[in-house]
Amino acid sequence: MKFSEMPYTRVDISAAIDEGKILIEKAANAKSGEEQFEIHQEFNKFTDHVMTLCTIAHIRRDGDVTDEFYEGENNYYDEKLPEFDAMVNEYQKVLFKTPYRRYMEEKIGAVAFRSMELSMKAFDESLIPLLQEENALSTRYRKLIGAAKADWEGEELNLSLLRKYMRHEDRNIRKKAWDKFSGFFEENQAEIDEIYDLLVKNRTRQARMLGFENYIDMGYCRMNRNSYTKEDIEKLRDQVKNVFVPFAAKIHEIRRQRLGIEKLCYYDDDVYFPQGDPAPTGTPEEILAGGQKMYSELSQETREFFDLMREWELFDVLGRKNKATGGYMTDLPDYGVPFIFANFNGTSGDVDVITHECGHAFQGYISGKDPISDHNRYLTMETAEIHSMSMEFFAEPWIELFFGERGDDYRRMHLESAIAFIPYGTMVDEFQHIVYGNPDMTPKERREAWLGLEQQYRPHMDVTGCTFMEDGAYWHRQHHIFELPFYYIDYVMAQLCAFQFKLKMDENYEDAWEKYLKLCKLSASDFYPNMLSETGLKVPFAENCIEETVKELEKKLGI
Repeated sequence: MKFSEMPYTRVDISAAIDEGKILIEKAANAKSGEEQFEIHQEFNKFTDHVMTLCTIAHIRRDGDVTDEFYEGENNYYDEKLPEFDAMVNEYQKVLFKTPYRRYMEEKIGAVAFRSMELSMKAFDESLIPLLQEENALSTRYRKLIGAAKADWEGEELNLSLLRKYMRHEDRNIRKKAWDKFSGFFEENQAEIDEIYDLLVKNRTRQARMLGFENYIDMGYCRMNRNSYTKEDIEKLRDQVKNVFVPFAAKIHEIRRQRLGIEKLCYYDDDVYFPQGDPAPTGTPEEILAGGQKMYSELSQETREFFDLMREWELFDVLGRKNKATGGYMTDLPDYGVPFIFANFNGTSGDVDVITHECGHAFQGYISGKDPISDHNRYLTMETAEIHSMSMEFFAEPWIELFFGERGDDYRRMHLESAIAFIPYGTMVDEFQHIVYGNPDMTPKERREAWLGLEQQYRPHMDVTGCTFMEDGAYWHRQHHIFELPFYYIDYVMAQLCAFQFKLKMDENYEDAWEKYLKLCKLSASDFYPNMLSETGLKVPFAENCIEETVKELEKKLGI
């Protein structure tokens, strides 16, 4: 079934809650482990249906942020879903206390029960008004960014489409594009600061209502950190500062010399070659066709996956002026398929959609075949991002399909940009720990904290002349900070694991692919450190892990 043909009707949340309560009553009175499991499967199928309809509305709204019907649907869910979540939380309490716990753990796994415990710890019905307000604030930010427009040579572009010019080979053009980009944030700085201030205070109130000192521990529960602690993440950040930042500095110096410029300015960010970064040689349709050829040759599983994605039209990747910015992969559980949303803009990022987002989607496709949906339901993000970031490297043998004779330039750029990301991603995480650890900071103090972190993590960057960055507001562009607090370190951890896969595939591609496929199939059937061990990967925050990875990467790069 094509996505456009998937029927949508608004979920009557009140009626859905009543239906869920009937299942909760049945679960509370189960007479055996077998009956408990059957009810659990029924409950999962019921919630999957609700989430499928909500997701369809979300995708269609993102496809056109001016669509009043789907805007109304999303506003409805922003208000009503916290009430539905409260009912789900009640079900989890019943299942968590089942007398058939041993049987259920054997059926759905210990990860599910640990994850339910964290979910219950971070939720209470008394939070519903605050959760509704939090949803509305996140939507307010998303709408503001999505509606951003820049006049470019008489053409109206959104921020995603402007990115092409921000990476232009002509330094003057990209400076002009950066000035357009930063101009939007300068004009809206007060409102964005206000939105974030309200979000921080809202989340802090939620945390304190549940007995947390601040939002940090509550945020870890929400992110389902079920097998490591904030102390582990602190160790990771220390390793990045001590080992990875100096390594990234070497990469930036190599890039500066290659570009032939005296210093790296803000408008040189993400630019790797003086003749311009490699861009796809084909049309959007040709990029998708290249993806189909690549995945048909990579493995039988990837061929079946991509053929299905194309047949069902599960891509919305063309940039449009009224389309939400960014990109993501999401699931449509009723149909057992993933969906990919993105904004092609003529840069290498278009190909990243075919690798990164398809890495997510491929894992969703594989795990969707597991009869125990809990194995995918409780997948943690630091694991999920391994699937996507590693697929970027597994795609490299086919990269000429997209970049022609500049395939090697792309491979170099991809590796260097992945290295450059680690300090930035870690900085985003530390910033959030500072903010939520000190929730009474003023917006100005938050921006000053960001500037201090820039000096620690990205000392190579000269932001002179860019008020947006000089004022410490660069983080205003990072939607994860507003909508998904504490998510960003997951990218860092996953990228460090993807580097390990990169090093393995350079030694034995087939063996590395089998280990990757195994990780996709494991999904969330075991805890994160155990799954890494089973597939030959080291936990990123383990002692010396980053140091060993850096040494191998330096050897590969000859520095």
